[in-house]
Amino acid sequence: MTTQLTAGRTGEHPLAGARMTGADIVVQVLADEGVDTIFGYSGGAILPTYDAVFRYNDANRRPDGTPRIPLIVPANEQGAGFMAAGYARASGKVGVVMVTSGPGATNTVTPVRDCMADSVPIVVICGQVPRHAIGTDAFQEAPVSAIMGAVAKHVFLVTNPSALEATVRSAFELARTGRPGPVVIDIPKDVQNWEGRFAGAGALPLTGYRARLRAVMDNRLTDESCRRLYEMLAGSERPLIYAGGGVINGNATTALRNFADAYGIPVATTLMALGASDTTHPLSLHMLGMHGMAFANYAVEDCDMLIAVGARFDDRVAGDPARFAPKVRYIAHFDVDVSEVGKVKAVTWHHVGILSRDLDDLLAYGRRVGFRKQLETWHREIAGLKERHRLNYDRESRLIQPCAVIEEINRIAKGEAIIATGVGQHQMWAAQYFDFREPRLWLTSGSMGTMGFGLPAAIGAQFARRDRVVIDIDGDGSMRMNLGELETATTYGLPVKVVVLNNFGDGMVRQWQKLYYKGRLSGSDKSLHRKDFVRAAEADGFEFAKRLDRKEDLERVIGEFMRFPGPAFLEVIIDPDAGVYPMVGPGQSYDKMITGDFIRSRERPPDETPGPSQMF
Repeated sequence: MTTQLTAGRTGEHPLAGARMTGADIVVQVLADEGVDTIFGYSGGAILPTYDAVFRYNDANRRPDGTPRIPLIVPANEQGAGFMAAGYARASGKVGVVMVTSGPGATNTVTPVRDCMADSVPIVVICGQVPRHAIGTDAFQEAPVSAIMGAVAKHVFLVTNPSALEATVRSAFELARTGRPGPVVIDIPKDVQNWEGRFAGAGALPLTGYRARLRAVMDNRLTDESCRRLYEMLAGSERPLIYAGGGVINGNATTALRNFADAYGIPVATTLMALGASDTTHPLSLHMLGMHGMAFANYAVEDCDMLIAVGARFDDRVAGDPARFAPKVRYIAHFDVDVSEVGKVKAVTWHHVGILSRDLDDLLAYGRRVGFRKQLETWHREIAGLKERHRLNYDRESRLIQPCAVIEEINRIAKGEAIIATGVGQHQMWAAQYFDFREPRLWLTSGSMGTMGFGLPAAIGAQFARRDRVVIDIDGDGSMRMNLGELETATTYGLPVKVVVLNNFGDGMVRQWQKLYYKGRLSGSDKSLHRKDFVRAAEADGFEFAKRLDRKEDLERVIGEFMRFPGPAFLEVIIDPDAGVYPMVGPGQSYDKMITGDFIRSRERPPDETPGPSQMF
């Protein structure tokens, strides 16, 4: 890597000029970057930096005696990666992972790819074998640069110790700026042990990256661009905002809400953007897409103008791009990444820039020219769609329905808790039936769909937001993936609430097998039915660990679970045949949406009254 540094304000840092080891330099830069939590697992190649963390905390304790940068040790490195991701998603800050070489580094590959796919900023610091041993198949050596280069936003292998400080600072800059993502720093052990002068400032040139970033930051909306967008909006009778995860990542929620509220434009969000619009607002359509609300998908079918903000028209939203929003006359697209514009769906108008600023500028222009929009007819249509095609499930069943469990938790949480999930049916039920009043309350593995994400992400989120109730909604399959992190929650006294919706198998896979593979349940039953999750939780220190298997106990047990002040674990035995509906099949358009037996479909004649099983 290059050793050239950009000019910095050397001398202003109180420690500038001090001699430090490479490990001490790493830790001091972490402190300078405002890092207050590190997630990681130790090993020989990272021991110098672990020792530096210990010494830094010993010398820089808070007034209450606690360490300034606590090092949280999980059950394994994958857990550490997902904890850092949960921390970053819940706080908006950069999460930090510190692991050893070889298997320690490779165990973080999945979290790194997960963060890249969902644009989550983390920095992974890996120990590496000494420089002279690289390429010799030394003990616990792995080609981290080659492996991570395919899945990270950027990877640094530090071979020049004098560039270490600038590299660590630059890693944080890369992780948090532009489209956020994971950055990996691979540091040989001898570089950690090297001694040199601490500059206190400076960064790598990153000339091309900064030039591209500056072009985006300098690309302000012009009056002419605003005029053209408002001209399209003036000619629209059914405009709809389609908000993606970029709204959350770009901290553009307030700007989006202000723009939508100013003109009464309904908002549908992707899975990753839940909370960008207050789901309890009358004009919120909650989630669209494969398992989105039927009324949201029907609104997309009806709209004549689509305003995409921080969204990428992915396959779970636009499975059939040519037939997505079939009546639309105009598509406007706001994004921070030019590569997303026109990638899947051609657009009429676009702007690549800083979302929050651009939406503010757009609204300011509208106010300046006195733009007005009357959408009462569209509002009545939206209200009608939400009434006719609302969510529902089998409320008469004697078995516990997963949606009933989430409804009851949501009634208590009131849209203000942080919800983390694994991946599968439970993930979609949680997305559908929870309310989200604010951004950064919904943590899920969206693009990668990584089972085992929920519990460690919830732990990371609880470290980031001590003031919030944090709930992990998991399935029995996802829970098994990182079951060891139950002990992490109790070890650190985190009041995380863990729910396992147990349907004795991989429910989402079974649902697809029933729909598309003639019911052949190949591998999805697994026959892994011997796990006593309650005993496992008790063994890991949960003082509240209960199983809910009777419908009549649901309200009482969930109330006790939610009121318990410490870590709480609840296994719920749910109907194994409960499905996730609505569902738009892969590669299909919304007019082929399956609504199941309990949600009213548009195909039903308007004057037909739903039967008892289809009503609340």
